[in-house]
Amino acid sequence: MKANLKYYFSVFLRRLHWFLAVAIVIAALAIGVAATLPPAYVSQARFVVEASQIPNELAPPTAAGGGLEQLQIIQQRLLARGNLLDIARRHEPFPEQAGMSPDQIVAAMNSATDIKMQGGGRTGGALQMTIAFQAANADKAAAVVNEYLTQVQRADVDSRVGQAGQTMDFFQQEVESLGSAMSEQSARVLAFKNENADALPEGQTFRLNQQTMLQERLAQTDRDIATLGQQRQRMVDIYNATGQISTMGGDNRSAEQRELDELRSELNRALVVYAPGNPRIRVLQARIAQMEGVVSAQAANDPSARPGASPLDLQLAEMDTRAELLQEQRTQTEAQLAQVTDAIDRTAANGIALSALERDFQNLQTQYNTATQRLAAASTGERVELLSRGRRISVIEQPVAPSSPSKPNRVLIAGGGTGFGILLGLAVVVLMELLNRSPRKPEDLVKKLGIMPLATIPYMKPVKSERARTPQALKTAMILALMIGLSGTAAAIYTQTGHERLAQEAF
Repeated sequence: MKANLKYYFSVFLRRLHWFLAVAIVIAALAIGVAATLPPAYVSQARFVVEASQIPNELAPPTAAGGGLEQLQIIQQRLLARGNLLDIARRHEPFPEQAGMSPDQIVAAMNSATDIKMQGGGRTGGALQMTIAFQAANADKAAAVVNEYLTQVQRADVDSRVGQAGQTMDFFQQEVESLGSAMSEQSARVLAFKNENADALPEGQTFRLNQQTMLQERLAQTDRDIATLGQQRQRMVDIYNATGQISTMGGDNRSAEQRELDELRSELNRALVVYAPGNPRIRVLQARIAQMEGVVSAQAANDPSARPGASPLDLQLAEMDTRAELLQEQRTQTEAQLAQVTDAIDRTAANGIALSALERDFQNLQTQYNTATQRLAAASTGERVELLSRGRRISVIEQPVAPSSPSKPNRVLIAGGGTGFGILLGLAVVVLMELLNRSPRKPEDLVKKLGIMPLATIPYMKPVKSERARTPQALKTAMILALMIGLSGTAAAIYTQTGHERLAQEAF
């Protein structure tokens, strides 16, 4: 094992000039890049989406969309072409901006802007958003991030308050529109009821009862007319057969004549008790005079009531009068029955039409009630947003001008480049050894010739001469040069970093 290590170390020493050449070149390039890269300052701001301070059960939010969606919309607005050009023209974050085209400015702004979101969704926790900007000047980097911060806060307020106001305006218009529609529909229902007041569904039971009553009355009237006709015919037949009429104890006087006779009888009885000038006697005399006028007028208009008319004529005239009254009553009853029947027939159609009108009114009423409730919720939501008590974007880290450049990390670049050069130099040495197929060990002879040697003679170094010492001196010089170069470069990088820090503080 020790022999192999010694062999490999001897091989490495033989190839040391190649290792040093590759390592020095790569390290020099890395150190040069680290020393010449311009400083970059990064300023950042951090936001968090705070939950509503009022429970959603008490005041539902009126702003649509979730916090992640809101941040994504804000990000798209920030990175819009017009917005990036406007910010770049106001703050000029790039030293060579005067010679850049708009497309180059937009590309540079996109490259210098870093927006990250974390939290929320499946990961849980508060939803955060970080905006960083990289510029050659610390103040300009902070100015650009401050501009982003202002736009984010303005977009958040406009989004919350604007959506709440638009929601309230929408439901306000909806309530007014539905209120007008309800008034119009109510007027249509009222007009329909007025036009069909005699055939509305709520009066159908009454009309059916009325129809039954009128039918019974009509049937009774027909029976009375038939009975009266039979009595008249029987009276005529009796008179023709006997020459007399049978009043059957009836009174053929009219009601006025009977009242007049009663008044006269009462007057006679009163005169027995009272004097002719008594007020009661005078009242009776006045009523008698009045009734005599009524009876005289009836006698003038009714020949049967005139004196000299036969009893048969009086009876027949009375029966005819009663028949005429019954016939007139029958006509009126038929008219009422036809009117009630027509109303009953129209009630079904009117009920369907009225139900449709009332159903439309109830639908409007339901929509109006819902819109009113939503308007109240929207009004509460608008007040919550105006008072900033709902979900909002809060700043948890204000952008500041960095005191030292964030990029580049010169020590890391130089050290990493040097380490990469060393590894690459080792890789070159290993590759050269792998590509060299010549036998250099006893094992190589056995593999190449297929024989086992009796003995091996070790390599005998020649006496040192000036020519032999020259490669070794060259190697030593290269190692010293590498160490000196690395030390000087580290010192230069440290000095450059210090100068940048002092320049930033002075600025």
